[in-house]
Amino acid sequence: MSPGILPLPARLRSIIRPSSDGRVTSPQFLLGLLFALALVLLIANLGVGAVGIAPGDVVGILLKKVGIDLGVSYEPQHEAVLWNIRLPRVLLAVLAGGALAIAGASLQGVFRNPLADPSIIGVSSGAALGAVAAIVAGISFLGSFSLAIAAFAGGLLATAVVYGVSRINGRTDVVTLILAGIAVNATAGAVTGMFMFIADDDQLRSIVFWTLGSLGGSTWAVIWPVAPMIIAGVVLLPLWARSLNLMALGDREAAHVGVSTERVRLGVIVLAALVTGAAVAVTGIIGFVGLVVPHIIRLVVGPDHRLVMPMSALGGAGLLLLADLIARNAAIPTEIPIGVVTAVAGGPFFLWLVSRTRRSTWGWT
Repeated sequence: MSPGILPLPARLRSIIRPSSDGRVTSPQFLLGLLFALALVLLIANLGVGAVGIAPGDVVGILLKKVGIDLGVSYEPQHEAVLWNIRLPRVLLAVLAGGALAIAGASLQGVFRNPLADPSIIGVSSGAALGAVAAIVAGISFLGSFSLAIAAFAGGLLATAVVYGVSRINGRTDVVTLILAGIAVNATAGAVTGMFMFIADDDQLRSIVFWTLGSLGGSTWAVIWPVAPMIIAGVVLLPLWARSLNLMALGDREAAHVGVSTERVRLGVIVLAALVTGAAVAVTGIIGFVGLVVPHIIRLVVGPDHRLVMPMSALGGAGLLLLADLIARNAAIPTEIPIGVVTAVAGGPFFLWLVSRTRRSTWGWT
């Protein structure tokens, strides 16, 4: 019997339980491996750069900050560089990468489409429009936070428009939601282009740098406002994992087993918009993380969102740490925008994904 016509109980069991086809013998081992890789990349990011810091010194400095003295001797300059410049940047990479990846995984579950990512609900294009409008209009009454707040507000507003248009008679149609997202993205992109056309040279440089994504402006003052929103979203989104597993069967089948599909869809979209908007507001647009990471995790562990979502958060953090390591050191003394690095890696993967899906048994169906 083909996978598409399995009886409901068999399909239900195959979706709500971890895969038993031998692809992953231990999900706990994979979680530990992803955490270890992210930790290694974190230490490498803290040590590698124009001012090199040995891994032992990195660990010694960090532990001494929390009251554990390993007796490691290091130069005061190394401590200042690590604590004031590199650690905020690394933590922002972890937060943004985890946020974008888990948002992508959750939205792929809501839309039942592995090609979905946070941009599909308009949050990225809305954030770009908000930031660009603030740059061109010279809005600065909130000081250094003006740009981030404008971007965050623009992302949430775009998401609200997409959801409002797709909600009819108390229900949300997934196809309409996707089409509304495409329309909002196109509109926001056109208005952003208009602002870029009328911007002066200095404003245009800021706009281009922001729209390509960067972690260069990360400071402790930037991290503290967005960290609670991102952490809350990353913690709360996996609570919807079982419901997303059941919704993979279809809204009607999920409703039969007690899932309030509208409540789940609204909750996931709101949280995904929250974490994505918070991340994009301080890093600019970083593409493909929300698409590539969840799909790779899904190929390895199967469709169970109870595994896919936390693993995607770890994988996204690791991927953005790796991308930032390349961005900072590939063209010293200049810095490549991190969005360029993720796009260079994500574009070919997306093409491979399209080709693989088209050649599969079921194609796009």
